Amino acid sequence: MVGIQLILTSNNQELLLWLLRLRQRFRVTGPSMFPLLKEGEEVLVDTRAYRRCLPEIGDLVVAKHPYYQDLKIIKRIVLVDENGNYFLLGNNTRQSNDSRSFGFIDIYSIIGKVTSKFP
Repeated sequence: MVGIQLILTSNNQELLLWLLRLRQRFRVTGPSMFPLLKEGEEVLVDTRAYRRCLPEIGDLVVAKHPYYQDLKIIKRIVLVDENGNYFLLGNNTRQSNDSRSFGFIDIYSIIGKVTSKFP
């Protein structure tokens, strides 16, 4: 249910926040979040979301890939360990480069929280 709520088309407030540069736009590449996100779609991301609170299970996030720092990934947080590290999974488990291949990531690798799809 959380994913459906977060991925509604951007409303006027989200678009205004993007215009004010309080949201960043990211383009989806690859099938790892299908069917929720399709290749070529764009999302808005709150890069300040985790300054106020910690990421939670169910959050859809953009993060730096742990092995390829120039590569950004969109995944869902499914587990938080006792040290505050995060386990990320894609929706399409057959075609997903996620924590099953690279393990837990730390809070500093999370860029922000996906707030909506860009129209």
